[in-house]
Amino acid sequence: MSAGQIRLYLDDALGAGQTVTLSRDHAHYLANVMRRQAGDAVTLFNGRDGAWSAQIAHLSKRGGTLTVGAQTAPQRNPPDLWLLFAPIKKTRTDFIVEKAAEMGAARIFPVQTEFTNSERIRQDRLQAHAVEAAEQCGGTFVPEVAALQKLDTMLSSWPAGRRLMFCDETLAEDPSLARALNPATRDTPWAILIGPEGGFSEAERGRLRGMSQAVPVQLGPRVLRADTAAVAALTLWQSQLGDW
Repeated sequence: MSAGQIRLYLDDALGAGQTVTLSRDHAHYLANVMRRQAGDAVTLFNGRDGAWSAQIAHLSKRGGTLTVGAQTAPQRNPPDLWLLFAPIKKTRTDFIVEKAAEMGAARIFPVQTEFTNSERIRQDRLQAHAVEAAEQCGGTFVPEVAALQKLDTMLSSWPAGRRLMFCDETLAEDPSLARALNPATRDTPWAILIGPEGGFSEAERGRLRGMSQAVPVQLGPRVLRADTAAVAALTLWQSQLGDW
């Protein structure tokens, strides 16, 4: 990896000539992991101002400073798409968050359903995975990973104007899929809901099907694992209504 390929996400505002103070973690990463030193180049982004070139002005094990140069890429935000998913095993939950960040989800919501196997998450760790995915894939936006909440609670305050693509493996081939991905809804806020390994309960299915914003769809003739279903659903939505 060349110096120019190192990308760091930080919260500072970015502008030409600005001095940025490195956190201890960023300084450790540059000095001890990537073996960089004063004068080397990095790329910075904050999720708001696009990507910027920068040069290491000072670096030690505990901190350092960068001097911001020119903007190298404009800010590019994803479509207004949320991903809701029931947490599963640790590494597979990590995978879902990473791929959602790579594939253009604007917000990520872990939700607890009746059959969710995991009753807790490390929100800070999952947010770090979203940051790492954006750093590695050239993104300028990092989706927020929300705290775990009950699906029932989230549905109770569901926004009236946001459509919900509800992925249900128990459906037969369903014609509502074509309606769900109608090009006329391209500029409409959307969300995708992926259930747990045990599927949704009958009560949950009944409630979802009773929502005017929800459209139940089937992701093909095969039952998919939850992490595979998340990638498949994001791919399907992005290819039809997103910015691909």
